[in-house]
Amino acid sequence: MSEPHGGQFALLAQRRFAPFFWTQFLGAANDNLFKFAFTVLVTYQLQLGWLPPAQAGLVIGALFILPFVLFSATSGQLADKHDKTRLIRFIKTLEIAIMALAAWGFYASQVPVLLACVFLLGLHSTLFGPVKYAYLPQQLNERELTGGNGMVEMGTFVAILLGNVAGGLLIATPEIGAQHVALACFALALLGRLTAQAIPPCPATDPGLIINWNPVSETWRNLRLAHGQLAVFRSLLGISWMWFFGAVFLANFPAFAKEVLHGNEQVASLLLVVFSVGIGTGSLLCELLSRRHVEIGLVPLGAIGMSVFAVDLYFASRGLPPVAAALSLGEFMAQAAHWRVLADLCLLALFAGLYSVPMYALIQLRAQPTHRARIIAANNILNALFMIASSLLAGALLGAGLSIPELFLVVGLANAVVAFYIFMLVPEYLLRFVAFISSRLIYRFKISGDEHIPTQGPALLVCNHVSFVDAVLLMAASPRPIRFLMDHRIFRIPVLGWLFRLAKAIPVAPQKDDPATYEQAFEQARAVLDDGELLCIFPEGGITRDGRLQPFKGGVMKILEGRDIPVVPLALQNLWGSFFSRVEQGEAMVRPFRRGFYSRVGLVAGAPLAAREVSPEGLRERVGALLVA
Repeated sequence: MSEPHGGQFALLAQRRFAPFFWTQFLGAANDNLFKFAFTVLVTYQLQLGWLPPAQAGLVIGALFILPFVLFSATSGQLADKHDKTRLIRFIKTLEIAIMALAAWGFYASQVPVLLACVFLLGLHSTLFGPVKYAYLPQQLNERELTGGNGMVEMGTFVAILLGNVAGGLLIATPEIGAQHVALACFALALLGRLTAQAIPPCPATDPGLIINWNPVSETWRNLRLAHGQLAVFRSLLGISWMWFFGAVFLANFPAFAKEVLHGNEQVASLLLVVFSVGIGTGSLLCELLSRRHVEIGLVPLGAIGMSVFAVDLYFASRGLPPVAAALSLGEFMAQAAHWRVLADLCLLALFAGLYSVPMYALIQLRAQPTHRARIIAANNILNALFMIASSLLAGALLGAGLSIPELFLVVGLANAVVAFYIFMLVPEYLLRFVAFISSRLIYRFKISGDEHIPTQGPALLVCNHVSFVDAVLLMAASPRPIRFLMDHRIFRIPVLGWLFRLAKAIPVAPQKDDPATYEQAFEQARAVLDDGELLCIFPEGGITRDGRLQPFKGGVMKILEGRDIPVVPLALQNLWGSFFSRVEQGEAMVRPFRRGFYSRVGLVAGAPLAAREVSPEGLRERVGALLVA
């Protein structure tokens, strides 16, 4: 956990990540190579009266998803109870056995055996899912978690793409295609087991757990566990919605390519390639945009992009000229109108990557370690149910007469409604989005020393007060939510007042003006620390009117009474003179561009102090020294 971090790609050179990455990559590639090759086999090469080609894809997909519904609850318990590395090795050994059976099925053209292997591969993936996402937070620290998840998501979609392409090419080999698929699947399973052998130990988080083998009661218990942390539970729902949204597009690519874009099978494959590239790019961008923290402010940005480009895909798909015969890939690419369709698909997928990766990282970071795998298992169950609901609803809408572009439009608009609802239920997403936009588009915000802001446990943050957006910038700098003790008058300011109420900021009034509000504010502030949260106070008592650091008042000591917690000094630099400071004769927000647009500001966090070492004068000296650092 303490290894130096040089970016998400540097993780591929480290034993704690690289063998795990390649193990999950090979597993995803093998699943998809097998499923796609088998689908092509029964659709084009074998004539089976009991499995018509039109139903083959649906049957194979349903058999693969069924184990997620039946066994996810059990797999989550196993991942919490046992060493995750040993469990991964067992699962990859199981994959070898499944692929040995599948090889015989391909050689003998035994479709029932291959259908059984689809179900067993679904079981393999069900067992692997909770281990996959519970392994990362045990091996990566908070600053690496977003990048690690981005790499895994990118690797998964690249593996899906390569698996589908390889499966299609191998099964198309005249006469011996099935044998080639059998050898490739068995070889990938062996290679995955070899990489699993290099994964370092990952101890059990709840070795005393007694397994509940009833999937129904255990699933319900897992959902209740997740519901105990509302931000985690609603993130589960948010991820499941993303799978609902994505399943509509992925399931309809072949029909969209044929009926709307008038392209051949290569065009359908191109849509999958573009979508996968978009997801992978968005997943990798998360670390860059989040500054190596779990930045859930990216989630609303992702949701907005998903809706915008889903709606634009509808408009881009309208009015395409009809053609007499299916377009080849070259003919399709030669028409400029099709480039807009591809751009919409790529950007839609890119924003889906920005949407999903921070949610996965948030769940991993905030779920109780002893229950983490079970909560992830609950997420897998929800994902499967949402995907099934997606297929049923999409089928019903298409059956009711909607065209595929109209279906994309409906889903894009529904995404906007669902996202808004989630962000109102979990204001933290919206708050972090505002902080993300402010710190990257309004200001050039440089952060130094943010490693001093604790990622766990209570801490009191003490900062100078320069502008009306100080709290917003501090939200952007912290990997965790911060509760603020703020002057009650700021709550009367339009927009900002609503924002700070949403952030559950604590209003405080001068003791001489309102003793009851004063005492209540400090009681709430102490309760925040007792609950293990971060609290920030601006001990100057108000926004500076001359740009100089004012004397610190004694409220800090009142909050710290009887508490042994770290106190972190913070200094906001270069905000004086900005639009939100009181530079204009004590007034703020008078001349919007007095310092131009996108001006440079900064935050410096100092080393934490023990509560017993703290005094108002000493804290002021520390903050003052940071201001000129």
